[in-house]
Amino acid sequence: MCNILHIRALAQSVEILLGRTNKVLHTDFGKCRFTKSSFPKGRSCAYGGTLLSGAVLILLSLSASTVLADTCLTSSEMENATRTALTNAAQHYFAVVASGDAASLRQSAIPSLAGDFSGVAGSVKDNQPALAGSKVTARPPILLQEEGTATNPHAEFFCGVFGSNGQTNDSAVFYLNDLAPGKYGVVILDAASAKGPYTVSFIMQQEGSDWKLGGLYIKAAQTAGHDSAWFIARAKDFQAKGQMHNAWLYYLVARSLISPVPFMSTAATDKLYDDSQKLQPADFPAGGKTADLSGAGASGSATYKLTAIFPEVVGNDLDLIVKYQAADISNTTQTYQSNVAVMKALVAKYPELRDAFGAVVARAEGPSGGDYGTLLAMKDIK
Repeated sequence: MCNILHIRALAQSVEILLGRTNKVLHTDFGKCRFTKSSFPKGRSCAYGGTLLSGAVLILLSLSASTVLADTCLTSSEMENATRTALTNAAQHYFAVVASGDAASLRQSAIPSLAGDFSGVAGSVKDNQPALAGSKVTARPPILLQEEGTATNPHAEFFCGVFGSNGQTNDSAVFYLNDLAPGKYGVVILDAASAKGPYTVSFIMQQEGSDWKLGGLYIKAAQTAGHDSAWFIARAKDFQAKGQMHNAWLYYLVARSLISPVPFMSTAATDKLYDDSQKLQPADFPAGGKTADLSGAGASGSATYKLTAIFPEVVGNDLDLIVKYQAADISNTTQTYQSNVAVMKALVAKYPELRDAFGAVVARAEGPSGGDYGTLLAMKDIK
């Protein structure tokens, strides 16, 4: 029996291929074995002469059949014909995206995605001007194989070579939830466009001899004109100044910029995760827990229950988003006043935010799930 569990928690669920919320991972554990002496701090797995350890794995009682359901083949491990077919399919789909032909793309999608294609169509429309005429370079494709007959609620794929401390420059881990049995190709294209570098990632499912579109992810590799390295440097600057909230928020941006898809982790994203976790503010909402913020209300002082604080690009600026619980958002005038009160209270409590963000967006979340948002430039928050 081979026993493992990937222990790095994702910050949040992600919406991905097949029109569902998913998670992922690899490795052929057919000859996986655990040896007590192989565990630094009690965590590792040796298989086929390769050691998996550190923060990646921990012992857990799982059946061998469960582990064997998830396998990954890197580019060097798959057949030439499969590697060529995946790369060619991705480049073909990119040409369709760059031409803005969402209708043709939908015809090549798997049924579940074709039935709910508005998100993909919107992404194509928004990014086509930047991608038109750009040159692309394909990264080595990855093949994920979900075996068995039942849908896997938490599929995890370890790909490539792992070292004694976990991931290396030649590894990746994928997480997918509710994954049906089948073969899935992952191809990431680097696009050099006139508007800066982009990554365009395709998730494809094999149907017969064809690779059908199962998911599309288009991401700019820069935010407000800066790449991940810039945000890492700025995060360290904020940390040196004692501005830990700004440092943590900038690490989040840096991690997002080097992640082509939200369901993949690498050595680089793991390091940023570790670095940011050390700085995560205890007074910010996290893990489903709210944080209290005192400020002015309609009839005196009020305590607002914050549900999320995160950075987001709005236009060409990096802004800060703050979400909070509201009993009622039907009165937009009153809700606007509450939003302004939240923004003022937030900046008053954390004045360092003025050094890091161009504006704040407050979103009042109603009990029925809707929200009402207000944006104020930082200079107007007094």
